[in-house]
Amino acid sequence: MILPKKISTHNFYAFLWHAGFLALAKNFIDVDTIIPAMIIESGGEAVHIGIMTAIMLGGASFTQLFFAPYVSNNHLKKKFLLIGINSRIFSLFALGFVLYYSITHQSDGILGMLFLLIAVFSVSGAFTNISYIDVLGKSINQDKRKTFFSAKQITTGSAMLLSAFLAKKVLDFLEYPVNFAFLFFTGASLLLIASGGFWKVKEITPSVLKIYGIKDFARKLKSEISENPALAYFLGFINTQGIIISFLPFVVLYAKETMNAQRHDTGYFLLYKIIGVVTASLLVFLVAKRIKYNVLLYLNVALSFLLVFCTFLINDIYLIRYIFILGGVVYSLYVITMNGLLLEISGNENRAIYTGFTGAGNMLPAVFPLTGGWIIAHWGFGGFFLLIMLIVSSSVFFIRKINCHK
Repeated sequence: MILPKKISTHNFYAFLWHAGFLALAKNFIDVDTIIPAMIIESGGEAVHIGIMTAIMLGGASFTQLFFAPYVSNNHLKKKFLLIGINSRIFSLFALGFVLYYSITHQSDGILGMLFLLIAVFSVSGAFTNISYIDVLGKSINQDKRKTFFSAKQITTGSAMLLSAFLAKKVLDFLEYPVNFAFLFFTGASLLLIASGGFWKVKEITPSVLKIYGIKDFARKLKSEISENPALAYFLGFINTQGIIISFLPFVVLYAKETMNAQRHDTGYFLLYKIIGVVTASLLVFLVAKRIKYNVLLYLNVALSFLLVFCTFLINDIYLIRYIFILGGVVYSLYVITMNGLLLEISGNENRAIYTGFTGAGNMLPAVFPLTGGWIIAHWGFGGFFLLIMLIVSSSVFFIRKINCHK
């Protein structure tokens, strides 16, 4: 079915509505700064940061192995978008209540409850992402996709910059755990508004790819890789370059353990990261029609290497803030290129299952934070930084093989 231009435009702005309010919410639940700082304030150490990062940035994606077959077997996926986002809203409100409860009821179980709710939040996001990629891919015409992703990053970056100031004020003027409880309540409320974008999406193009359980999923993955070699190289790319997304939470830990970072520094880390996201998003938006994915991919590898190397050299709490600007740039470029490549190597009929392949094949980013926490605890940050640089550098091989000129 051909997607009418009018509906494509309608969906373009519906997804931007969701992206804008989601961006406002993200600063209050930021996985790179806010949540690691909360875990540390709650008594967490390097191993806890590793577990938290593994859950949020890798482990949750692995659950797509189980979700993808079920979602793919349904013609229309919008209902799954709504189920997923509502589950995330619930978990955020619950996080706020648990933290507020801890004001008068100190318990060893508080940290466990926080991890449980973070897991619910993250797994719900992984579930949502399968249907999100599928619905997005068939709801916006192909010639508008790169524009959408760059416009989305502009919208989200601008919204995040606005809310970053408020989040910083909360962290500066409220004490733990009231500050984090307030952040999560606000994030949940904004995410509730963001869900309106999903309600507005018009999903008119059915897609179905029957998958009968995990064995059939594995068989389909093997078949797709043989028929579409780009998928194998794409999985290699997200397993190497993808680990850089888990780096910033460890920078927060690094700053607190080696430079005695304080509560107000977390606000600066968040603000500077958003400045980097907005800057990169704006530049990509301006050159979206003239720059190829290959250029962005190689640029991001170089910047990722520089990000880790410079972090290793810095031992000043004021200078470390600028690392988060570069971290925001790297994050933004990775999100734009990863999502764009996924849409390019997949089609309308198999996009949901390709998203499942991405999550299930995202093995190294899922395991690496756990390994990273262990490495830091036993060998220090130096060995951890060196290992990241080696892995990220190896992504050049997969980028060269993908060779995406779109």
